[in-house]
Amino acid sequence: MENKLQQEDTIDLGKLAQIAIEHKKEVFSIIAGCTIVAAGISFVLPKQYESTTLVQTISAGKDIGGATAMASMMGIDAGGSSSTTSYIELMKSRRVLNPIINSMEWEDEKKKPDADDFAKKYLDIKNTKQTNLITITAKGKTPEEAQMISQEVADNFLKLQTDKNQQTQSFLVKFLEERIDEAKKDAEDAREKFAQYQQEHKIYSPDEQARSTVSKMNAFDEALGNMQVQQKATQAKLAAVSAKLGDIRSSSQNYNINDNEIVKGLRNQIVSAQLELLNLREHYTEEHPEVISVKEKITKLNQNLTNEVNTMVASKYTTLNPTQADLVKDQANAEVSMAVAKASEEAIQARKNEKEKELEGFPKDVLEYMNLQRDTNIKEQIYTNLVRQAEDNKIKEAMESMDIQIIDAANLPDEDKPSAPKKKLITAIGLVIGCMLAFVYSLVCYKREN
Repeated sequence: MENKLQQEDTIDLGKLAQIAIEHKKEVFSIIAGCTIVAAGISFVLPKQYESTTLVQTISAGKDIGGATAMASMMGIDAGGSSSTTSYIELMKSRRVLNPIINSMEWEDEKKKPDADDFAKKYLDIKNTKQTNLITITAKGKTPEEAQMISQEVADNFLKLQTDKNQQTQSFLVKFLEERIDEAKKDAEDAREKFAQYQQEHKIYSPDEQARSTVSKMNAFDEALGNMQVQQKATQAKLAAVSAKLGDIRSSSQNYNINDNEIVKGLRNQIVSAQLELLNLREHYTEEHPEVISVKEKITKLNQNLTNEVNTMVASKYTTLNPTQADLVKDQANAEVSMAVAKASEEAIQARKNEKEKELEGFPKDVLEYMNLQRDTNIKEQIYTNLVRQAEDNKIKEAMESMDIQIIDAANLPDEDKPSAPKKKLITAIGLVIGCMLAFVYSLVCYKREN
C-alpha cells in the first residue's frame, strides 16, 4: 500500500513530456493564447511618459552678519540648514503639489488625488548616489503632461524656498532694526557724555603715554564690541525663529544641550581660543599667520559645536515636518551660541580688568577721559556693525537667494517612446504564464492517464 502511494506521488517526467507532445496542439494553443492576450493588453493599456528634472542643492551659507566667521561663531543659518532628505519631503508637500493637481483635468473631481496619493502615483524623487543632486521624475498620460508635472514640482519648490528665505530675512531685518535703535541711542548717549566731560575738564587729547596705553586696550574693546554684536544679532535670530515657530515651545533647555559635556567642552575651547586671539591681536595684525591660524581654529570649533547641537536635536525631535525641524535646530543653535558669546565676553572682560590695573598710575581725569572715549568707540562699533548686518540681509532679501538651482530642465519625452506600458515585458510575462498553464494542463492529462 505504501509503495503504491509513493508511486502515485512520483511523476515520470519522461511520460509527462510525452503527454505534452501528444497534446502539443492544446499546449501550444495555451501558450500562444496567453502570449497574444498579454500582447493585446500591452497595446490596449494607456500610454505613460516620463520626464526628468535635475536640481542641485546649494550650501547658501546665509549668515545674518554677512561674514563667515561671525556665522560660525553664532552657529546659525538664516535660511535653515535643510538636508537633501528634507528637500525631497518638501517637494511632496501640499504647497508644492496642490497647484499642479488643481491645474490638471480629472474625469471625476471627487476622485482627484491628494498630495500624498499624487506623489506616490506620479512622482519618483531620488537623491542621486548620495550627492547633492536630486532627480525629479514625473509620469504623465502625454509627453506634455509629464514635462509639466516635473517642471512645476521644481518651480513650485523654488518659489517655496524663495518665500521662506524672504520671510526669514524679513523677520531678521525687523528684529535687527529694533537692536539698531537701541544701539544708536546708546552710542549717542556715550558721545554726549564724552563731549560733556571734555568741555568740563578741558581735556581734548591725552598725552603720548596715555594714547599708547589706550591703543593697547583697543584689542579688548574691539573683542568686547564683537561679543556684544554677536549677542544682539543672535537675539534677533532667536526672536525671528521663535516667531516663525509660533506655539511650538522648544529650546536648548528641552534637551539639556548647554549642560552636555561635549557642548561644554567645545564652549570652553572656543573661549580659550578667543582669549588666545585677543593676546595675538595686541602684537600682530589680522594678516599675521598666527592670527589667521587661530581664527580658523575658532571657525572649526564653532562648526563642530553646530554639528553637535544639530545631532542632539535630531536624535530627540522626530515629530515635526522638515521645515519646522530646521527651525528648531536654528533655535537651539542660537541659544547655545548666546551662551558661548556671553562666556567669551566674561572671559575677555576679566582679562581686560587685569590690564586696566596698569592704568592706575594715570591721573583720575585722564582715566575717566580714556574710559569714556573707549566706551564711545565700543558703542559706535556695535551700532555700525548692526547697521551693516541689517543692510546685508536686505540685499539678500532683494536677491531672493535660494537653496537649490535647476541643472537640467524637464525634458519633453518622445511620443513614440512611452515609458509604459512595456510591451516586450508584458508579452514575456504572458509567455511565462502560458507556459505555466500549459504545464498544469499537461500535468492534469498525466494524472488522468494514470
